Amino acid sequence: MQADYTINTAGHLSIGGCDALALAQEFKTPLVVYDVSKIRQTFQDLHATFEAAQIDYVISYASKAFATIAMYQVAKQEHAHIDVVSGGELFTAMQANFPMANISFHGNNKSYEELTMAVDQEVGMIVVDNFTEIKMLQEILRNHATTANILLRITPGISAHTHEYIQTGQADSKFGFDLASGQAAEALQIVLADEHFKVCGIHAHIGSQIFESTGFVEEAKILVATLANWQAEYGFNAQVLNLGGGFGIRYTQDDEPKAPQDMLITVINAVKAAVASAQIKMPAIWIEPGRAVVGPAGYSLYRVGTRKDVPGIEAYITVDGGMGDNIRPALYQAEYEAVLAKNPQAPTTQTARLAGKYCESGDILIEHQALPDVEQGDVIAMLATGAYGYSMASNYNRNGRPAVVFAENGIAKVVVRRETYQDLVALDVSYE
Repeated sequence: MQADYTINTAGHLSIGGCDALALAQEFKTPLVVYDVSKIRQTFQDLHATFEAAQIDYVISYASKAFATIAMYQVAKQEHAHIDVVSGGELFTAMQANFPMANISFHGNNKSYEELTMAVDQEVGMIVVDNFTEIKMLQEILRNHATTANILLRITPGISAHTHEYIQTGQADSKFGFDLASGQAAEALQIVLADEHFKVCGIHAHIGSQIFESTGFVEEAKILVATLANWQAEYGFNAQVLNLGGGFGIRYTQDDEPKAPQDMLITVINAVKAAVASAQIKMPAIWIEPGRAVVGPAGYSLYRVGTRKDVPGIEAYITVDGGMGDNIRPALYQAEYEAVLAKNPQAPTTQTARLAGKYCESGDILIEHQALPDVEQGDVIAMLATGAYGYSMASNYNRNGRPAVVFAENGIAKVVVRRETYQDLVALDVSYE
């Protein structure tokens, strides 16, 4: 399977109609570039799938994957809701003039200040995660003499086939109310008894980078059965069934994910079948794609620096970025592919480690990358880096984070400027 990229008439990698070499020259490297048309197309494909199914729905972009003012503006333009998981993400959404009614606030340890901020801003949905949060939110709502729309996040006891660090639906998880132990039902009774809560439904998320639909089908069955039980026992009629996100994307040739809209069709059909069997009213289906929206649309451009060759050992080709702008390979052995931007289809002549510039032996972006001959100064493009790269970036070794550029219809625009040395010391306070 060929990687998902475009080549222009010059034979160079093209991103959003812009020449990757020209982008690297104008905006310098390391550089994160998004093909905005890919982001829009994914939103549009998901909308079309829901519309064809003729059900109420919400597409809520899981913005922890990549949260900036510009990204929130694109989501708004494409008629999506967004999920935020911190006061910082909520503040960013405020600066983007994102409709507060179309925001969901997630998180397993929301602070009192963050919950107050959400209530003050009249955030559309708060996804309640634990008993401590219920107590804090009760106090805040009483003090404000107002109400809040909530979903209860539950852990349905499903372990997705993915890396253990990004599994979230199993019983042994820091997220949500456990279903099997009765915690979820206990939480439901508490919030139903409090007039300050408008309990809209339930939420679950079983993990990330999931290729198999089996987990989503099982999740749908369990959640619908839960709603049927709660309707019979507590008279609770859910308006919303939020199935979370987790649709996998292609990072390497070994990955064979379904298109997000194809995975969604399976999810919708599973919910419909479960609802019909349980004989309950069809709730609105909410999904929370993040990686699937921005992952394939993102590219990381680097310039080649040094090279180390040792007889009998795979060579190290070092670039001017690394774990500071993409920690996923070091954090949980995430795999990527890269191409030479000036000729992505050039015959390969070597297999090398693509190494970063940071002072850690584990700062390896790609362990085994087939490449043509490369020279110092060449631009290397890592593919599908749009999710959890920039959002997890750091200033390790006092390196600034890269600029972010949106490319669309041949026009490139900086949406996050490159950090300068002055930015790095802006919060420092002298001790002299």
